[in-house]
Amino acid sequence: MSDFKAVTIAIYGGVLALIVGLVAFSLNWNVWGGGMPGYKILLFPGNITLVYVWHPLLTEEIDFWPKLFLHSLGQFTVVSVTVWLITVAVRRLLSVRPT
Repeated sequence: MSDFKAVTIAIYGGVLALIVGLVAFSLNWNVWGGGMPGYKILLFPGNITLVYVWHPLLTEEIDFWPKLFLHSLGQFTVVSVTVWLITVAVRRLLSVRPT
């Protein structure tokens, strides 16, 4: 873990969450027809940004593709920032060694 910068790990985590989110969204939309188990858990970061960031800013109903873009942007951003914070915290905790 110490070979990579915290930002690099965060971006990898964000990209992985984005891919998982898009696959889950596609499966939920095309296969399950809106009732996929675990959907709300897998897309929690994106849903949080839609409800608490984008909805107050864009009060009118928006089309599907812009909403999917904003959801994906939120999924990537929230997971990347969270992974970055956890990586920095763990590295600082591990670097403090008792003498």
